[in-house]
Order: sequence, then C-alpha cells, then structure tokens
Amino acid sequence: MTSFIKRYPQWAIVLLSIVVVGFYWLAWADDRYVSKATVVLESPQVSSSSEVSFGSLLSGSQTDSDLLLLREYLMSVDMLKKVQEELDFRTHYSQHGDFFARLGDADAPIEELHDYYLKRINVEMDEYSGVLNVEVQAWTPEFAQKFAKLLLDEGERHMNEMGQRLAEDQVEFLDKQVSLLEDNFEKSRQDLLNYQNKNGLISPTQTVESLNTVVSSLEAQLASYKARKSALASYQSGRSTDMVRVESEIQALSKQIDLEKERLARQSGNALNSVSSQYETLQLRADFAKQTYSNALAALENTRIEAARKLKQVSILQSPILPEYPEQPERLYNVTIFGLVMIFLGFIFSMLVMIVKDHRD
Repeated sequence: MTSFIKRYPQWAIVLLSIVVVGFYWLAWADDRYVSKATVVLESPQVSSSSEVSFGSLLSGSQTDSDLLLLREYLMSVDMLKKVQEELDFRTHYSQHGDFFARLGDADAPIEELHDYYLKRINVEMDEYSGVLNVEVQAWTPEFAQKFAKLLLDEGERHMNEMGQRLAEDQVEFLDKQVSLLEDNFEKSRQDLLNYQNKNGLISPTQTVESLNTVVSSLEAQLASYKARKSALASYQSGRSTDMVRVESEIQALSKQIDLEKERLARQSGNALNSVSSQYETLQLRADFAKQTYSNALAALENTRIEAARKLKQVSILQSPILPEYPEQPERLYNVTIFGLVMIFLGFIFSMLVMIVKDHRD
C-alpha cells in the first residue's frame, strides 16, 4: 500500500478524496426536505372601447416580465427579511443540519445570510408554459411548507401593491390634468359668452353671412334699376316722372349698400369682419378646450378601469407540498459526479507526469 502511494500519489489522493466525500454524502450529510410549488400570474381581463386610452400606459402583455419581477422579488433581500421576520430563518438554519450545510453563524451579516438563502431556494421560470416553479429546502418538512407558502403569499402581495401604486399614480396624475382642463374649459367658455354679450351678437359669423346676402340682394336690385334707367333714357327726358323715381331708387339702394358694407368693414373698428374674426378665435379655443376636457374625462375613466388589470393574482397550479421524504442531498448522484470528476483529474495529472518524464528522458 505504501509503495502504491509512493508510486502513484495522484491516485492515492483521488481515492482518498472519493472516500472522504463519499462518507460525507452517504453517512454524514443531514437530510433536507423540499417543498415545491408551481404558480402562474393572472390578472382580470378588462376591455374598453374608449378611443383615447391613457390606460394603455398600464396595459399590455406582460406575463413573462411580471413573472421575472416576481422571481427577482422572491430571491431579494427584502424577501429574506420578511422570511426572517415571519419564520425566524436564522434560527432554523443555524440550529439544524450538518456542519457543512447549516448556517454557520446565526448572527451573520445580511450579505452572507442572503448568499445562504439563495442556496436554499430555487425559483425558475418555465418560458414554454409561462409558469414559475418554486422549490424550498429546509431541515423539517413543516418549515419547508411554511417557507414556500410565505413566498407565494408575499409575492402576490408585492405584485398587487406594485400594480396598485402604479395605477394610483396614473389616476392621480389624470385627476389633476382633468381639473386643470376643466378650469381652462370654463374660462374659454366664459370668455366666449362675455364677448357675445359685449357685442350683442350670438353669432357674428352668421350675422356677417346674413349681411353679405343682403348686400348681394341690394346690388342685384341696383343693377336692375340701372338697367331700367338706361332703357328709360332712350325715349324719356331726364325730368320725367319715371326717370326721377328710378334715379331716387338708385340713390337709395347705393346709400343702403354703402351702409351695409360699412357695417362689415370700417376703419374705425368694431366692424363685423373684425368681430367675427375674434369670435371665431374664441370659438376655436372653446371647442378645443371642450374636446380636450372630454378626452381627459374618457381617459380618466378608462385608466380607472384598466387599473384593475394591475391586480395580480398568484394562481397556484401546485400548492406547496408537505414533504414526506427528503429529496436532498442527492447522495449517490453527488458521490458519482464527484468520483468521475476526480478520476478525470487523476488521468489528466498522470498524463502530465508522463509528458514531463518523457521530456526529461
């Protein structure tokens, strides 16, 4: 035996390592119970036919991203602190288990505790089926089940809280915007009413159109009388009764046309074309304020409805089980893998030794 060790020290180390590690995994390592759960995130499917959808800020197909967020939270330090608060994580994992597997220091800093925490949980997302698989290892089956259940409950609470906070922020923002737009709408409408009262016109634009119609009619009559005057002048004198009457009609129509045109446009101000232009500007502002306010109201209602989509429910496909036998550690598997690795390393070292000897020779 001594000669074998001297001749093949690398294989002696390999065999000794396999024996020591095998003894640990097969005889010394304490059993760990695994509680498993499979969950999926669901949210209410709320539809809305509103054309203006500020709620689109909240909606969207986010199942995968939500599952990843849930996974990160379950593996976070915050989750560890919650487990410590509810289940006393430090005590359970420091007072149970073998020397190499248990938590060595019950007062370990949070960084070391978190590293150990990650060794005792496994949270993986199945991208094909869109579910989250949760596994928790503990020294007793009851603790493992409580641990897994706490993870699911806190995960659901966290996702709902995060979604509600986002929804409340959006609704609060829209509430403020609606209030501002309502004030703007009331101001623009009051400006329009004041302008109408000031000028004594309900719709200056319609008044201008009516005056244009009147002027066109008067000009048509004036043209008719001028044509009649030309016809009378061919066979009557300028002092005849018909000529005098026609001339009076022409003068009256011309004067009336000038008056109506002066109402439409005068240099001194208050002309109907200027009044109409200002009125159209105020009307446009009022219409725009009304449309914006209406859209904001629709958006606010739509956002309140869509906010329900952010309520995430952790639907359990496989509830946390109460383990009946320990699944960890995988003793034979660990020993076999370690043995194969050590034998492989032994062959590599033997080949290196042979290469060195060949070079020396």
